[in-house]
Amino acid sequence: MQLAGPINMMKTSLVGGEAKYSLSIGNETVDMNALVGRHVDLHFEQKISCSNCGNKTNKSFSQGYCFPCARALARCDMCIMKPETCHHHLGTCREPDWGLANCFSSHIVYLANSSGVKVGITRKTNTPGRWIDQGAVSALPILEVKTRLDSGKVETALKSYVADKTNWRTMLKNEVEDVDLESKKNLLLDEIPGLINEVQATPLESEVINISYPVLEYPTKIVSLSFDKTPSISGFLQGIKGQYLLLDGGVLNLRKFSSYHLVLET
Repeated sequence: MQLAGPINMMKTSLVGGEAKYSLSIGNETVDMNALVGRHVDLHFEQKISCSNCGNKTNKSFSQGYCFPCARALARCDMCIMKPETCHHHLGTCREPDWGLANCFSSHIVYLANSSGVKVGITRKTNTPGRWIDQGAVSALPILEVKTRLDSGKVETALKSYVADKTNWRTMLKNEVEDVDLESKKNLLLDEIPGLINEVQATPLESEVINISYPVLEYPTKIVSLSFDKTPSISGFLQGIKGQYLLLDGGVLNLRKFSSYHLVLET
C-alpha cells in the first residue's frame, strides 16, 4: 500500500473499550489499528498546506495553519489553551459566530488517568475522543457547564488540588498506577461548592470509562521522532497511544505534523 497527501490528526473512537484510530492522508483513510505489528515507512515531501486556506506554508502554526490563519482564527487563540481567558463577552473574539457555536455549548469537566490523575475540560460532543487523544487509561466526567469560560473557571480552581497536564513520556511508557477516580472526584468537588453554584454546574453521576490501546509493546526509553529533523521515518509499528505512533526506533506525534504532506508505505 502506498498513499500520499496532507494528513490531519488521527480520528478516534472507542469500540468495546479499545481505542480505534484512522488517519486521513490525501483523499484516503487508513485503518491504523490494522497496521500495528507491521513495518511502515513515512516520508515527508517537504510541503505543508494550511488546513484552513490551503495555501503553502514553510512552517506549521497551531498544528496545521499558516501564519495569517493562525493570527485570524479563534480556534488558534490563546483562550483555546486557557479557557478561563475566554473574551467573547468583551466583544474581542476573532470569530464571534465560531465562538458562539463552539464556546457557548455544553462542556464537561473531567478527571482522567493518563500519567496520573489530571483535571481537564472538553466540549460534551468531544468525548471520549479527548481522553483517547491524551492517552488516558480511564476517565470520569464530573461536572457539566454551559460555556467554555465556566469550564475554565472550574478547571483553574481544581488545578490547586490536582494536575492539569499529562506527562507524555510516562503516558507512552504506560507507567500509570491504578487510581480511584470516584473517590478523587468526591474529594475535589467538596473543595469548590461555592464555584459549582456560581457557574450553575451540574454534577454528573457517570461511570468510569476504561480505555485500552492497540499496543504490542510499550517503549522503555522515549526517543522522539520529527519530520523536521528526519524527513524519512520507518520502523516496526509496535502500537498507538494518544496521538503517537510507537515505532521500534522511537515515538512520533502525528498530531504535531497536521497539514504535512506525507507518503505512507506498508
